[in-house]
Amino acid sequence: MHSGYWLMATLFLPLITAAVLVGVPDSRKDIVRYISVTVGAVLFAMSVFIFFAYEVDHGGGYQFFIRYDWLENVAFLGPHGISLALGLDGISAPMVLLTGVVAFGGTLISWKIEHHNKDFFILFWVLVAGVYGTFESLDLFFFFFWYEVAVLPMYLLIAVWGSSSVFETFSRTKEYSAMKLTIMLVSASILIFLGIFAVFKEAGLGTFDLQQLYAYHFDENFQKMAFPLFVIGCGVLAGLWPFHTWSPDGHVSAPTAVSMLHAGVLMKLGAFGIIRLGIQLLPEGATFWMPGLMILATCNVVYGAFAATAQRDFKYMIGYSSVSHMGLVLMGLATMNQIGIDGAVLQMFAHGVMTATFFAMVGSVYDQTHTRDMRQYSGLVHRMPLFVFFFGLAGLASLGLPGLSGFVAEFHIFVGAFRTYPWAGALGIFAAAMTAVYILRMMSMAMFGPVDDKWNDLKEMTYLERGTAVLLLAAMLFMGLWPAPFIDRISETVRVLPGVS
Repeated sequence: MHSGYWLMATLFLPLITAAVLVGVPDSRKDIVRYISVTVGAVLFAMSVFIFFAYEVDHGGGYQFFIRYDWLENVAFLGPHGISLALGLDGISAPMVLLTGVVAFGGTLISWKIEHHNKDFFILFWVLVAGVYGTFESLDLFFFFFWYEVAVLPMYLLIAVWGSSSVFETFSRTKEYSAMKLTIMLVSASILIFLGIFAVFKEAGLGTFDLQQLYAYHFDENFQKMAFPLFVIGCGVLAGLWPFHTWSPDGHVSAPTAVSMLHAGVLMKLGAFGIIRLGIQLLPEGATFWMPGLMILATCNVVYGAFAATAQRDFKYMIGYSSVSHMGLVLMGLATMNQIGIDGAVLQMFAHGVMTATFFAMVGSVYDQTHTRDMRQYSGLVHRMPLFVFFFGLAGLASLGLPGLSGFVAEFHIFVGAFRTYPWAGALGIFAAAMTAVYILRMMSMAMFGPVDDKWNDLKEMTYLERGTAVLLLAAMLFMGLWPAPFIDRISETVRVLPGVS
């Protein structure tokens, strides 16, 4: 097995980078940029290595394991009471790769930030560290700690570097969106916090070590009581209907790189938490409550698709599209069968790279036009053909075109849904058809047609924006054309999850 120091490096390199940036003078903006892009490239390379180094023939267990005991044999804590325990299984390996891809793309796309760019990147790297820590933690206490570290920087990143939306009938200031996001996510975290201490007290093992807690069999009635705390608490971050309303506003107001991380990675923490804290820890509670989650997830899928169709702001369309696609993730989890959960994890990666591409492309045109109203555009293909090419490919991935990442994931989810809830599978396919409606509507409205003369001065994407798009497109094609590395890793772990048929 490979050394756990690789995981330790992905966790602490962003934190060290943030600390180093504190000492860089505010006037040395280029130094901040070069340091951040270099660290982003290193993290990307390490994430690729970790993903491929994960060995698929070891029964889906944890690899890269490392532990440092923090509090033990004191008060109510026994051996390994609270430990910085890190490890990787076949579910978290693709999530680590996704984080490396999107974080590196975010550093490239943020090169142009001038306003307090040092402060921006300090918060950016703290957020990235929290994401890595959540995906890699095997201690319940530190899982929650890193989960919160990933969420809290969002307030300042949106409120300071974000943008407001103003339309004829309503407006959303960036401060409003940042506060709404923070209040809803922190409120949901209270449920997770209660669930964690309920599990700790019920087990009576004196430890927060997840592997020991997974081996403990909780009373069935306790599982039924505790599971909703985790599924709702984590589900809010995953965009679970009807607690999703923070998400589109947050997407729209966030700066480009933060939108990429927000939709591409942060929402996956919620779904990942449902797996780690719900399905793995409380399998009987999961089995009992999953029909309810399937109903809410189906509402996600259908409602998100219709809401996206009604939007005229690029980012709001993508935001509601994310609600719909994250509904597919939750639908796959609610099937409680292997192919459905395989599809849910595949969709987490597929949606991550696809929606990050969307937001990167919207950011490139918004920086020049300062409007996201689709009605204000026409004939962009004549001025920005590369932009239209990359945006179009992300759109095709979104609607599930074979050969791109979305098809592989959605196929697994729909097969799993038809095995357990045929009505949900049928509604999911209907929502996938609606995805084609709003993507093609947007393309016809803004990308094609006659050229609008007011955009004659538009320039093609910068080389860094092109590099970001190529990186994300490569990830989409990699999974779409060669899904075996993902499926092999994911299925080996899902196969041994308790309660999964």
